Amino acid sequence: MDGIQADHGLEEAARAIITQTFSCSSDVAEAVMRRGRLCSFEEQATIVRQGDWLALAYFLLLGRARALLYSVEGQIVLLHDYGPGDIIGALAEKDPVFQDADVVAQDMVRALSVESSEMALLAQQHGCIGLALSSILLRRLRQTTARMFERAALSAVGRVYAELLREARRAPDLRISPAPVFSELALRVSTTRETASRAVNALERRGIIRRDPTSLTVVAPRALEELII
Repeated sequence: MDGIQADHGLEEAARAIITQTFSCSSDVAEAVMRRGRLCSFEEQATIVRQGDWLALAYFLLLGRARALLYSVEGQIVLLHDYGPGDIIGALAEKDPVFQDADVVAQDMVRALSVESSEMALLAQQHGCIGLALSSILLRRLRQTTARMFERAALSAVGRVYAELLREARRAPDLRISPAPVFSELALRVSTTRETASRAVNALERRGIIRRDPTSLTVVAPRALEELII
């Protein structure tokens, strides 16, 4: 914990994120922090590697990361996006677990690493942690199931439209800011940049979306929903 104590601002941020994620008291958050170690990862650094056996959980404090799976044909498949408050690696297993995907830092990442056995002990001692870990796993399962369904049931263009609508609905004004980058959008739905670009341009020509230099707004969400096939 020397690294955290040396950075008071990050220490306070870590305590707040842990408290919010686990819906716990400050005492419980302090117990988590005492068992952790601060670590940093540069942009594009691999935090955990596909095929490794892991006995650590990484609690993201700052930055973004992404879980990527590489198929035998060399195709990149996006499994999950992670941000502050998310946990990567072995969540609360007593034994090392097999890592099924690379997790790569999208920008500078600061994290608190905790032995998974310690996290399991904390979950046993504090019901709020166990409940939060269960919720995290269920949310990831629902996200993965939704992506699997879309890849099997929807066309590539339909997946682009579904992703745009999903992103837009996270904001009350249906505005995605910053505007999605075509290559990023394509990666999320397992298609090509060219397909994503054509799909978005077609929506703009029909007046279903509106773009400006910094954002994309879904003007007609119902019309967009009807195009998801």
